[in-house]
Amino acid sequence: MPTRMRCAHLRPLLVAVVAALAAALLTPAAAAHGAPRESRPADESRPVYSYANAVREAVWVDTGLDLDGDGRTDRVAADIVRPREPALRGRRIPVIMDASPYYSCCGRGNENQKKTYDAHGAVARMPLFYDNYFVPRGYAVIGVDLAGTNRSDGCVDVGGPSDVQSAKAVIDWLGGRARGYTTRTGSTRVTADWSNGRTGMIGKSWDGTIANGVAATGVPGLRTIVPISAISSWYDYYFAQGAPLYDSGPDWLSDYVESPAARSHCAAVQHRLVTGAPRNGDWTPLWTRRDYVRSAARVRASVFLVHGLQDLNVRTKNFGQWWDALAAHGVHRKIWLSQTGHVDPFDYRRGAWVDTLHRWFDHELLGYDNGIDRAPMADVERHPDQWVTSAVWPPSGTAPAVLRPAPGDRAGVGVLGLRRARGTETFTDDPRHSETDWAAQIGTPTPDKAGFVSRPLTRDLRLSGSSRVTVTATPTTSAAHLSAVLVDVGPDTIRDYADAAEGITTFTDRTCWGASTAADSACFLRTAARTTAVDRTVVSRGWADLGHWAPGLKGVPLTPGRACTITLDLAATDHVVPKGHRLALIVAGTDKDLIDPPAGTPTLTLDLARTSARLPLVGGEAAFARATAGPGPAAALSGDTAAGVGAPRAVSRIPGH
Repeated sequence: MPTRMRCAHLRPLLVAVVAALAAALLTPAAAAHGAPRESRPADESRPVYSYANAVREAVWVDTGLDLDGDGRTDRVAADIVRPREPALRGRRIPVIMDASPYYSCCGRGNENQKKTYDAHGAVARMPLFYDNYFVPRGYAVIGVDLAGTNRSDGCVDVGGPSDVQSAKAVIDWLGGRARGYTTRTGSTRVTADWSNGRTGMIGKSWDGTIANGVAATGVPGLRTIVPISAISSWYDYYFAQGAPLYDSGPDWLSDYVESPAARSHCAAVQHRLVTGAPRNGDWTPLWTRRDYVRSAARVRASVFLVHGLQDLNVRTKNFGQWWDALAAHGVHRKIWLSQTGHVDPFDYRRGAWVDTLHRWFDHELLGYDNGIDRAPMADVERHPDQWVTSAVWPPSGTAPAVLRPAPGDRAGVGVLGLRRARGTETFTDDPRHSETDWAAQIGTPTPDKAGFVSRPLTRDLRLSGSSRVTVTATPTTSAAHLSAVLVDVGPDTIRDYADAAEGITTFTDRTCWGASTAADSACFLRTAARTTAVDRTVVSRGWADLGHWAPGLKGVPLTPGRACTITLDLAATDHVVPKGHRLALIVAGTDKDLIDPPAGTPTLTLDLARTSARLPLVGGEAAFARATAGPGPAAALSGDTAAGVGAPRAVSRIPGH
C-alpha cells in the first residue's frame, strides 16, 4: 500500500486558516447555539481548537514510592499541553501520554528534541509532533519525566517498579485516584477535572517499553498503547538465553539518563541494579520484575505495535513474544513492521503514519466509528516504501514447518530440507566474524560456521512469526556461545539497516504536521528511504550460551566432550524468500558486534540428526515441499564474497537512540 503524499508547503497555511476559522466560530455565542463541531457525529477529530492559546502547565504527581530514601514519597513531573476551550465549557477530553527518561539528557525523535520551558516553568516545547497535531483536535498531550530524570524525584530503576509507577501514577491522577501538586515540594493540590479519564500511551524504545509495562498492570483508564521498537522483557534486551548482548548492565543505562540531583543519592538503587543483573546471564528476580510478558493477562488496553524487522538495538524477539502473549489473552491488536532498524515510523512512512495514528486514537479514545478496527491488522514493508497488508498477523494458514540440516558434498556446506539425516558438522568459534561474513561465504567451507541451504525455490516462500532452532552440540571447552541465522540467499534491494541511520536519509527541508508556536514548531526534517543492493539478506537470528541449556536460565559449566541440546529463540520476522532464491540456516559461534564472545575458543560438533529448525511458514511444511520440488543440488553455490551485504554496526546500547 503506497504512502499517501501530502503537499508540505500548503499544509501550514491550511492549518493556520482552519485555526483562524475555529477561533472565530468557537465564541461563547456560537457555543450557545449548539454542540462544538467535534462532538457531532463525525469520522475524525478536526483541528478546531487554538494551539497558540492552549493551556500549558506542570503537575507533580505522588508515586507513593520513596526510591531515593529522602523520607518523602517521590513526585514525578507531568508537563501538560491541552486545549483551553473545552475547559471553559466544562467538556472533558482524553490524554495522549509519552513517559520518557530522555526529555533532558538526550532528546526525542530524529532531531533529538528536548523539553524547553517558559519563565513560569511551563513547557514551551514538547518534543515530537503529538502536541502540535492532536491538541488542536481536542486531546491533551502529557510528557512525563520518569522518576530520577529531568524535573522528577526518585531514581531510575530501568524498567522496574519505579519506572512503571512513574507513568501509572499519572494515569491514576487523571482518574482521580492519585494526588497531584502544583510544585515539586509544595502542598497545594491540583486535580485533572478537565480529563475524561481515557489515556493512550505512545513512545519509542524506552518510552514504548514503559507503555508495555503500565499496560501489564491493568491500570483503569489506560485505553490503548502504541509501543514503537519497545522492550517487552528487559532480560531479552541484555541477554539472549545467557549470551550477553551488551558489555554492561542496566546500571550504566540508569547513570546515563539520571538527573544530577538523582545521581547524588541513588547509589543504593545503582547497587541493586549491579548485584541483581549478574553478567553471567542467569535469570534473577530483578528480571522477573521487568518481564511484562508474564503479566500479559492483565492487559486491558488495545495495542498498536510498531517495530523494525532489522532492529538490532531492541531485537525483534521483544515484539514477537509480546504479540504472541497478547494474542493468547484476546487483546485487540494492530501491527506495523518495517524494513528499518531502530527508527520511528514518522521517519519512514510519515503521511500514512500520522493518518493511521490519528484514526487509531480517534477510535480508541474518542469512540469514533472510523473503520480502523475493521481494517487489516498488519502492514508489512516488503521492499523499501512498498507495503502489503494482512487481515490477521501472522497470516491465516501459517503453520510450523520443521526443517532439517543434512550433509552436503563438502564439509560445512550442507542441505536444508524436510528429511532427518545422520552426520555431523564441526566449526570453531571466531569472534572476528559476523552473520554477514558467514552469509557471504554460504557456498564455501569455512572453519567458523556450518551452513545448510535449500534447493532454489520454484515459488515464493513466506516466513511470518517467530522461529526456533534446536541444536545438539558437543563442545571442546567449558563455555560456548551459539548463533543461529536464517538467510535469504539471492539478490535484492533493501533498506540499508546497517548504516548509522538504520534505513533512512534525512534532508534539510521540512514538512509540517499540526500547528506551531514560536517555541514549538510542527515542522520536521524530511526523510526518505536509504537503500542498498545485496546478494544475501539475514532475515532472522538468535543466540544462546550453551551452558544455559537447562530450563530456568541458570548457566552451568559445560563438560568438554559431552553433548548438550538447546533450543534457540529466533527473532520474529515477516519475510518472503522469492522464487529463484534459497533459504539457508547457519549455525556458528560468536556473532561479531551482536553478542560477546565466551572465554576460550570452543570447537563445536553438531549432531545433525538432533538439530532442526521450526519455522512459521505460510502453508507450513507443504509450502516448503512445493517450493523446493525443483531440480538441482542445494549445495551448488558460488563461493564468491557477496558485494553489498550489510555488515553489523556497533549497536547502540541506549534503547531510544
